[in-house]
Amino acid sequence: MASVAITRKNHLLSSLLHVTRCRSLCSRRTITTGRPTFAASISNSPADNETPVSRTKVLETFREEFEIGSRLITLETGKIARFANGAVVLGMEDTNVLSTVCSAKGDGVRDFLPLTVDYQEKQFAQGVIPGTYMRREGAPKERELLCGRLIDRPIRPLFPAGFYHEVQVMASVLSSDGKQDPDVMAANATSAALMLSDIPWDGPIGMIRVGRIDGHLVVNPSMEELNLSDLNLVYACTRDKTMMIDVQAHEISEKDLEAAFRFAHPEAVKFIEPQLKLAAKAGKLKKEYKLSLVSERTMDKVRNMTEKSIEAIFTDPSYGKFERGEALDKIGQDVKGLLEEEGDEESLKGLSKTVDTVRKQVVRRRILDEGFRLDGRCLDEVRPLYCEAGNLPGLHGSALFSRGDTQVLCTVTLGAPGDAQRLDSIVGPPTKRFMLHYSFPPYCINEVGKRTGLNRREVGHGTLAEKALTAVLPPELDFPYTVRINSEVMGSDGSTSMATVCGGSMALMDAGIPLKDHVAGLSVGLVTEIDSSTGTVDQYRILTDILGLEDHLGDMDFKIAGTRNGITAIQLDIKPAGIPLDIICESLEPAYKGRLQILERMEHEINAARTQDGKNCPRLVTLKYSNDDLRRLIGPLGALKMKIEEETGARMSVSDGTLTIIAKNQSVMEKVQEKVDLIIGRAIEVGGVYKGIVTSIKEYGAFVEFNGGQHGLLHVSELSHEPVSRISDVISVGQQLSLMCIGQDLRGNIKLSLKATLPQKTKKSVVVEGSSNLSKQKLDSCTPGKDLLTKQEGQISAVKDSPEDTDTSTKLNSSYSSTSPIVIRSAVECDEEEKSAGLGSDLKNNSSLKPQRDLKSKSSQKLKTLKSLSGSDSGSVLSKKSRIVKPYLLTEKAINYDTYLSSDEDKNEDQHKSGILDYLEEQVYKVEGPRDAKKLKLGTKVTAKILQVRARGLVLDLGGGIKGMYRFESRGGGKQEFEVGNEVQAQCMSFTGKGIPVMSIIQDD
Repeated sequence: MASVAITRKNHLLSSLLHVTRCRSLCSRRTITTGRPTFAASISNSPADNETPVSRTKVLETFREEFEIGSRLITLETGKIARFANGAVVLGMEDTNVLSTVCSAKGDGVRDFLPLTVDYQEKQFAQGVIPGTYMRREGAPKERELLCGRLIDRPIRPLFPAGFYHEVQVMASVLSSDGKQDPDVMAANATSAALMLSDIPWDGPIGMIRVGRIDGHLVVNPSMEELNLSDLNLVYACTRDKTMMIDVQAHEISEKDLEAAFRFAHPEAVKFIEPQLKLAAKAGKLKKEYKLSLVSERTMDKVRNMTEKSIEAIFTDPSYGKFERGEALDKIGQDVKGLLEEEGDEESLKGLSKTVDTVRKQVVRRRILDEGFRLDGRCLDEVRPLYCEAGNLPGLHGSALFSRGDTQVLCTVTLGAPGDAQRLDSIVGPPTKRFMLHYSFPPYCINEVGKRTGLNRREVGHGTLAEKALTAVLPPELDFPYTVRINSEVMGSDGSTSMATVCGGSMALMDAGIPLKDHVAGLSVGLVTEIDSSTGTVDQYRILTDILGLEDHLGDMDFKIAGTRNGITAIQLDIKPAGIPLDIICESLEPAYKGRLQILERMEHEINAARTQDGKNCPRLVTLKYSNDDLRRLIGPLGALKMKIEEETGARMSVSDGTLTIIAKNQSVMEKVQEKVDLIIGRAIEVGGVYKGIVTSIKEYGAFVEFNGGQHGLLHVSELSHEPVSRISDVISVGQQLSLMCIGQDLRGNIKLSLKATLPQKTKKSVVVEGSSNLSKQKLDSCTPGKDLLTKQEGQISAVKDSPEDTDTSTKLNSSYSSTSPIVIRSAVECDEEEKSAGLGSDLKNNSSLKPQRDLKSKSSQKLKTLKSLSGSDSGSVLSKKSRIVKPYLLTEKAINYDTYLSSDEDKNEDQHKSGILDYLEEQVYKVEGPRDAKKLKLGTKVTAKILQVRARGLVLDLGGGIKGMYRFESRGGGKQEFEVGNEVQAQCMSFTGKGIPVMSIIQDD
């Protein structure tokens, strides 16, 4: 009772009226709100203005505390939701769940129990505002539907027969610390609420979760412990019978699973005693509800009219599902007509329920007494199977599975990691990369209906199949795809969820997903006979691979899925008020034998993952980029990324430094990568092939833009395996090319090659033109033992390579180990060639240098090289020749040409070698490529080109955009010796204050 604070005020007034009124106010247990006023001249005292004191309501609460699995659990009632028939708050650490139970007031005129279980997880339980537009929770999520089914399955069989009043259970998570899954807590709270209510119910039940870590069973594991566990068992029971089992495991054996069942039962029973104690303290008296039961007179009358006809139908195995159903309906219609003629309203009211009871009795008696089933099979026989993988070649993966009249079509779709489902749950992972969506359309049972939103049955069956297949999927690091299986039930006659497991396993292998093993499943049924005097099971039969009608008329639907090595998922639903655990454990053996039969047929159809080489096989690539590059790819508000996705049909997901692309096939993947490369490029590797666009053409080669705006040099010698006299004959500005990166030059510029991507064909004879007397020579780059040069008198105009019979694909190393074909022309011919190509109009040819200086340079180089040509064998000569021609990469060392010393005996060499030495001299200057300004040091010698001739000196082009200066010794001194376009040998002597190199001209001896 609420305590009331009473304030009495005694006023020293002589008025009898005032005393009477004051006594009347004080005689009640209420709060005075002020004193009466008799005259305007009388002022109120401070005591008269005191604030009224409100009454305090006392909430009488009842509480039970107990410990299970080293965790303290509390049951509390009386504080909140006091108007419900029953309300209980169950707490475990910082997680609290409220469960309420209410029953409708009217009479239940129906033939079924309208029990509704609603489970809700609102975001306030974890201190989060919903991220939806309305900032509030919407329709029930999949997890909420599954938790509602988990509560419904064990409590429904315990309502008394004939109780058809509407009952609603609402479970809400009040707070969650994320450590415990609230689903088991909500089921136990619901059981306690039903015990406290006035609703008739044959409880209580206890529900427990058991895990297994390193072979040890754990009671009430936390979410972190479940991540390490290979078993997630939810077990519900009464004191002596099992009510519900739900399992997700990683191929656990039947023996280990039976041990887990027997371990979980006594732990779950620990929840029962606290509920009984709480009900004894605060429970309500059970109300008298009207039960809709069929009278014995009606049952006997209908049985006599229908039993023989029903038995004749069930004993004829030729009946199919729909033929049998039509025959049974005809019997019901005939009986209805007879009862209407008799005017038996009582029998007509419960006719459908009565006929169904007679059918149930006939079928069960035949199975128990004779061991025969509806379709003539033995008790442990599996229906005929049909398997077909890849029946829809246009999809990533597909399979058709049939078992009897049950048929399921499964398809697999692969997606990027960003396509994973986002889970808005208060516990568990935030995303899910493997999804299985089960669909049960009306046509699969020959009915008319309309499609609605999420269906509890479809969600439950799909989740069961998803659990069964999750155990055999490859790890995310090995297979980063997001996988979706869509299961369409084509025909239903029992256990479509297990057919989904079989079809989904084959479809996954058809999609090229490397599963550990095939997974198959089937449903095991049970028919029992109860001793009415003791309530124990007197006789029972276990049925393998049950039909839909056997599921309806039987006592148990025990779905078991697994591989040859063990079980991956289980779901047990029962109809009576519990089944002994021994019978359930005994059902595991026939389920295993039936599973092996199905696995053998599936493996005969497809036993390994298909290779992903088809045109419709998806492709997934993960690339690493900087965040700045990824921002450029995404574009403002993601516009550029969305444009690429719309144009190609591919999907791109961006994370921190990672770009993941998934395309429908290889051609789409190449298009996407090409567009990405043009925007941000990728890491350049020597030997990598890139697509680029020619931006400009020079006399020595072409500049190409590739790999997201980077530029590289395509030298004229890298255009083709054949001699190229005019670059514009091979390529043009704006042309797109596939080029190979062959390294970097001394200035850091990227060197590209077109011929390295082309097949090397039979080498042709190359004409060497010139006025020098050359002897005929044969060059063989593949046989170092042959002579490089062969003397021959007379003027020879051709140098022939050894022929090759077959074409070979040119690789990076081989393309530079052999000598490229060359053309040596005279200065006049070069000028004419450049004029015809429109090149070099502003610059003069190198041959315009002073004859004296050019002759000195060539003489010096001849003396340095002749020793190596005459004093070594032919193999070493070829090796040096090849190294001179080959451009070296940054990882290689440059050739020191000063090691080629001269000797007196070289002066007697034939004159024909001078032409080859002139060519080698030119190659020395070509190899001496552009230099970086940072690498230009004092003493560095370069070949410079004269850009300007001024009064006090020269402006030199040192290459790579670097300009230097050379001062005359006297004003105007030596100016007449130089012309614009001439090449000179210069050495860096110093730098000006602005960093301009000051060069000196090297005078050849």
